[in-house]
Amino acid sequence: MNWNQLTAKDQIDQIKANSSNQPALIFKHSTRCSISAMAENRLERAWNTEEISTMEIYHLDLIQHRDISDYIASTFNIPHESPQVLIISDGECVYHNSHMGIAYHEIKRIFDSLITA
Repeated sequence: MNWNQLTAKDQIDQIKANSSNQPALIFKHSTRCSISAMAENRLERAWNTEEISTMEIYHLDLIQHRDISDYIASTFNIPHESPQVLIISDGECVYHNSHMGIAYHEIKRIFDSLITA
């Protein structure tokens, strides 16, 4: 996967604005959590760039940037979890899941529904 690193709150505002043209995925990862490492690894191994080539993908290190995670939770009105994946489209969080619920096939299903809508 070719992650874009989230390091500033204004990136969230930019993702929200750009999501009307292109859906975005945010993966919130705790470097201190084995479940988060496993979810990240499963997602990276399954990811197929050719199938989801037009989705911007972002990675957030929760340990270094908890303030950004809190901003994501308040901006999209979703509870904070770790690990957590969110899909942003048209300025809204249209899908989120956490822990072992993070699955490539679900992300692809949502992505496919967004690009055919």
